[in-house]
Amino acid sequence: MKGCARYGASVSTLRETLNRLAAEGFVLAEGQKGFDVAGVTAANLQEVATLRALLESHALALSFAAGGLDWEAGVVAAHHKLHQFERRMLAGDHSVREDWKRYDFEFHRALIAACGSQELAAVYASTFDKYLRYQMLCLTFRAEAAEAEHRALLEAALARDTERARRVLAQHIESGVSHCIASGVLPG
Repeated sequence: MKGCARYGASVSTLRETLNRLAAEGFVLAEGQKGFDVAGVTAANLQEVATLRALLESHALALSFAAGGLDWEAGVVAAHHKLHQFERRMLAGDHSVREDWKRYDFEFHRALIAACGSQELAAVYASTFDKYLRYQMLCLTFRAEAAEAEHRALLEAALARDTERARRVLAQHIESGVSHCIASGVLPG
């Protein structure tokens, strides 16, 4: 098996890893032939984005209701980190794109950190990973619009304004999907 030598792993380790990736929809098991990377489509992006919005919106409400001072501090800290990379991206420094994506996820995860459900947080993280797959392909930084949406989410979190946060989140995700589809990178 070429992968064993390439990755320095045993056949059983690679098989287990590929089976996990198949279970999450990132690769397709092709019987005795092996595995192939799962395709990406605009329709699948829309489906993943809808699921992300539903999960995150629900978790936001739970988190806003239960979050205390430590949760607020975590949200503010995560936003501060994200904002530093947004500023660099706005200044034209796209070498920090990978860091920006990581801090984007950390901010959204911080917003729902007080939701009180490990299962909800785990399903959300898995869904965000699928969304991130598209972000890596075509969801580029939407400049001032994304920065403003993140700031509005922070303000809504600190004010515990669930309805505002849900509206901003829906716009944030829908705009990202529209931006990606408009790029023409994805097949229908």
